[in-house]
Amino acid sequence: MALAATAAFMVALALTPVARWLAFQIGAVDKPSGRKVHQQTMPRLGGLAIYGGFVLTVLAMGFWNGDFLQPPILGLIVGSTIIVLVGIVDDTYDLPPKVKLLGQIVAAASVIPFGISVDFVTNPFYNYHTFDLGWLAVPITIFWIIAVTNAVNLIDGLDGLASGIATIAALTMAIVAWTQGQVLIVYLALILAASSVGFLKYNFHPARIFMGDTGAMFLGFALGCLSIMGLVKIATVISVIIPILIVGIPILDTGFAIFRRYQKGQPIFQADKDHLHHRLLALGFSHPQTVLIIYGINIVLGVTAIVLTTVSTAQSLFILILLSSFMLLMADRVGILGRTGSAQEIAASQVGLKTEKETS
Repeated sequence: MALAATAAFMVALALTPVARWLAFQIGAVDKPSGRKVHQQTMPRLGGLAIYGGFVLTVLAMGFWNGDFLQPPILGLIVGSTIIVLVGIVDDTYDLPPKVKLLGQIVAAASVIPFGISVDFVTNPFYNYHTFDLGWLAVPITIFWIIAVTNAVNLIDGLDGLASGIATIAALTMAIVAWTQGQVLIVYLALILAASSVGFLKYNFHPARIFMGDTGAMFLGFALGCLSIMGLVKIATVISVIIPILIVGIPILDTGFAIFRRYQKGQPIFQADKDHLHHRLLALGFSHPQTVLIIYGINIVLGVTAIVLTTVSTAQSLFILILLSSFMLLMADRVGILGRTGSAQEIAASQVGLKTEKETS
């Protein structure tokens, strides 16, 4: 495992400067705007390095271990390649949302023939009885993969944020899979985490390259598929909740954004500057501090997911109620529910307060 993770790290580390050069060559760059934090044109094709680190390592492992060439892993590679191609085109030409969604659907659907699908769910309240989803397996699988893909894409708003969150999620997934004896998932999750860390060296503040939609969609897609291949299918306490907690921050931030925009009467897909990282910046935290705070929150969610695999149903419900109440309280206090003014208004009020103190 250590050898595979090291190889993935080194490959991603080596490929990142190449991806940076290529981004400038083909025009895959991110220019400053009102919604963005960076102040200069940045290359945004870093996801190619993460994808290369992951896929090349998995393929290399496949030559040494036949288990790495079984259908679900091949399906993961096929689907990941499709989503990366969509990301490259989007990073270069800014695809219309409907076209990008179509590409995501194709990528998600492509893994199903290889055995990556949510075929059943476990009922922890009735002797862990499993409920066969039948024909619903296809739409539920596609919905879950696309949901995680876009959730990670939406959280990619600060240097090192999405890559760090994906690393934490993958490491958590590896630990949970290890407790369930799912060795292949452990390998794949560690390879994904190592690839992300290799890129993170160039992506943490101040970033020299962005992962772009190429990287954010790939990481979300890979996490969504891995959770289906392993965690959703384990017969343990509230198994459906575990992958949601592992990808906690992206899922929660997306959910809060939908609620916030609905409450304000805005289109659900309309971009704003009220995501969690925007709010923390507006409250006065620095760029690195904001990223580290969000890392910490996702670690807490990851630890909770691990704990849920070891406790009883009653205990897990109690933990989830406490966690949910705390997260809702904090979300309301920070303002991402849309009840305390916009991030811009908070920042403006802080500037006014500072000016008043200086003149008093």
